[in-house]
This record gives sequence, C-alpha cells and structure tokens, in this order.
Amino acid sequence: MAKIGEFLVIVLVILAFLLLLGGVGIYVLVKLGKKAAVKAKQATARLSTHVNAMGTGDAAEVERLRLDLRREVTLTRQAVEHAQSLGWGLGDLPRLLADLTAQADVHDGQLGMYAQQRRLSPYVDHATLDRLREHQAKLTAMCARIRADLLGDQVQHTATGIADLHSRTDLEIEARRHAPDPLDQIDELYRRSMEERRDRP
Repeated sequence: MAKIGEFLVIVLVILAFLLLLGGVGIYVLVKLGKKAAVKAKQATARLSTHVNAMGTGDAAEVERLRLDLRREVTLTRQAVEHAQSLGWGLGDLPRLLADLTAQADVHDGQLGMYAQQRRLSPYVDHATLDRLREHQAKLTAMCARIRADLLGDQVQHTATGIADLHSRTDLEIEARRHAPDPLDQIDELYRRSMEERRDRP
C-alpha cells in the first residue's frame, strides 16, 4: 500500500510540474502573440501607406509626404547611430534626434489623419494641407542638416586619416629607396670631367 501511495505522489508531482511548465509556455506564447500582433499592425500600416501613395490627388501626395518623412528620419537615425558606434562626441544630438523623431511621429499621425479625411470626404481644409507641408519641410530640413553635419565631420576625419596615411606612405617609400653611393657619384663626376677635357681641343 505504501508503494502505491509513493507512486501516486510521484505521478502527482510530475503532473504538477507539467501543469506549471504548460502555464509558463502559454504565458510565453501570449507575450509573443502580442508582440507579433503589434508588428503586424505596424507592417499593415506601412503597407497601406505605400499602396495609398501610388494614387493621385491630395491624399496620395500626403501619403508620399509620410513616406518621405519616415525615410528622412530613418536615414538620420542611422547616421547618428553610425557616428555613435565610431565613438564620436555627439553632444546633445542623440537627445535632439529623439525629440525630432517624436515630433515626426506626431506629424506622421496628422498627415495620416488628413489623408484619411481627404479620401473619405471631398470637403477638406486646404490651408491645413499647406501648414502640414510647411511642417514637413522643416522636419525634413532638420534631418538633412543633421546628416550633412555628421557627413561633413566624417569626411573631415577621413581627410585627416588620408593625409596621415599619405605622409606615412611617402616616408616609407623614401626609406626603402637606396641612397646613392657617394663613391659612385664621385666616379660619375670624374668621368664627366674627363670627357669634357677630351672634348676640348
């Protein structure tokens, strides 16, 4: 009877362990499912923006503005991350980029709302579109200025490295050349002087 009791305890412990393992597995699957749903929603939004940008009219123009803004912010973020990976002192630029990205997200939402309203209703305020274009121009200009500044720094840094490498190459080539033998030079001078004497009548 004691053996049956021990066997039941072992079976119950194994079942409890499997239930615990199953609960953890379900928890992990739910977390992964939520992340996948968020990513799918973002991908769907991007895809619909690309599809809507292919059309004509104000709504398609606004969708193209959204795509341009996303591209500019992404390029700027990549430039800043590249500069950070090289260990450059960027000062407050990463924080500025974070603020710029947040503002670009707000502007992207406004552009999306305008495009949706324009697709659904023919009655849209054109003054708002002009203001959105102005904001777009300012945001993309800021991104371009940041990238241009970083690229200028990178080119300057590269130019310094190239100049250093050029001077080192010249020194190495000069060091590898064999210095002329002074005796050979003396022999050459003597030979020339003898030839000049012979040539004189």
